[in-house]
Formats: sequence, C-alpha cells, structure tokens
Amino acid sequence: MKTSRHRTRPRIDAAEAPAAAIRMCDHPECAAMGEFRAPMSRDNLNQYYWFCLDHVREYNKAWNYYAGMSDDEVEASRRRDVSWDRPTWPLGLLGATGRSQRFHFLDDPFRLFPEDGETRIGGDRHSDSRLLKPEEKQALDTLGLKAPVTRADVKLRYRELAKKYHPDLNGGDRIAEERLKRINQAYNTLVKSLSS
Repeated sequence: MKTSRHRTRPRIDAAEAPAAAIRMCDHPECAAMGEFRAPMSRDNLNQYYWFCLDHVREYNKAWNYYAGMSDDEVEASRRRDVSWDRPTWPLGLLGATGRSQRFHFLDDPFRLFPEDGETRIGGDRHSDSRLLKPEEKQALDTLGLKAPVTRADVKLRYRELAKKYHPDLNGGDRIAEERLKRINQAYNTLVKSLSS
C-alpha cells in the first residue's frame, strides 16, 4: 500500500464557512462585505479595517503614511525601510574599515596580527605580509631580526643596537662606528620598505 507524503487539507466550501469569517465593511453606513483590509494607522500596521472594494480604494487614495511627520522623520523612516527596520553596521568585519583593523577584537600578546596602520614585510604567500627583497633580507640580518617585521619592531631593534654600538659609548672604537653605519643603512632600507 502506497501512502502520500503530503497531507491534504480538508476544503471548506464557502457556504459552509463559519459566520465569524464574514466581515461587514467598516465604512459607516455601508452594508457590503468587507473583503479588503487596510491598516488602521501608521503606528498600528498589524490591525486592520475591512472595507468593500469601493471604500478600500477611497481609503487608499487618502492614506498618507508620512502625514504629520517632519522632513527629518520621513528621511529617518525611509533609511530604516532600506534595511527592513533592522539595525545595520558599517560594511566590513564588525565595522572595521581598514585591512589592519580586522583583528582589533583579538588579544594578540605575540603581535601576530598587524596593529592599526602597521605594515609588515616578510612572510609567505598565505600571510598578509609580502615576500622579502634581497636587500631587505640583508637589512634584517644586520639588525638581527626575523621576518615578518613591522615598523615598530625595526625601530625598537634599531634603538637597542644604536645604544650598544654608538662610538661615544665605545670610546671612539672604529669597529663599533662601522657597525653603526651598517645598522643605520639597514634601518633606512627597512623603514623605506615599510613606508611603501
């Protein structure tokens, strides 16, 4: 025996319909059937008047949803209607606008994600960083840094090395002076790369 997957609803003949389903027109002094609904007011859109065809046409011609509203209220209402009266946020992940702000909600103690406005160099093709040029790789080696790095990383390391190899702090040592020149050159190379 084969059964149908769909249930069939019993049909109700109009003659057998309950009396409560028959409505009279809500227009005063009209004895016709109220077959067409119309909202009662702007504030009450889910409650309806029931009118006959002639009176619903008359009601709709006179209906003005924005009646009594200022221009600012009308504009605000139209803007809400664009998003179906639901709250919206700026485009992007949680309202973030820039590439570097998409991780702003994460606690990042190891600084794996770039901070606001930070650019990184170094990394692989799956990261946000671009690959290193040979001169950038050499500059990182000179500063003793490993990619990927940010401008803040480079500045911090430069300060440490400049203090360590400054000629005034090393009694005018020529080796320290040469080392500081290479450090300055490496710093300038990396800062220029991070700025572009």
